[in-house]
Amino acid sequence: MRTLKLKSNFLLALVALCSPFFLSSCLKDKNNNKSDTYLITGNASGSQMVPPVALGGSGTITGTYDSKSRVLTYTSTWTGLSGIPTSAGLYSGPVGVNGNATGSPWYLGLSAGSSGTLSGTVTLSVIQGAELIAGGLYYAYTTAANPGGEIRGQITATIQ
Repeated sequence: MRTLKLKSNFLLALVALCSPFFLSSCLKDKNNNKSDTYLITGNASGSQMVPPVALGGSGTITGTYDSKSRVLTYTSTWTGLSGIPTSAGLYSGPVGVNGNATGSPWYLGLSAGSSGTLSGTVTLSVIQGAELIAGGLYYAYTTAANPGGEIRGQITATIQ
């Protein structure tokens, strides 16, 4: 009987000592399987341009960003612009600061009108992906009347 009690005490002590290791390995697995997909959103207006544009245009962007493949999939709408958009694209820069274009514009000379929708994908660099996640990318639309930009919207990325 005494041997059985020693064996059960030994097993209990062994379980007590090993439990933290088993639990921590489960937590590590859970953290390694976190999502790599972010939801992106942003509302654009002339008041966000630097300097502000006092017209009634507005826009939206929604989509996803996969941080592993670095692919940004988006749908952007615009309405109430002073004319047909001459270009639209992504820019690197915080709120209130004119930034630099991240690459080729999404499109040039699209004859959709003063309102429309645009969807597409773009592969970001590692730096651009980090900027997107940190809130440092925005999108903007230009028109003939406002070649420096008519509406602008900062992009927010939220992990799924």
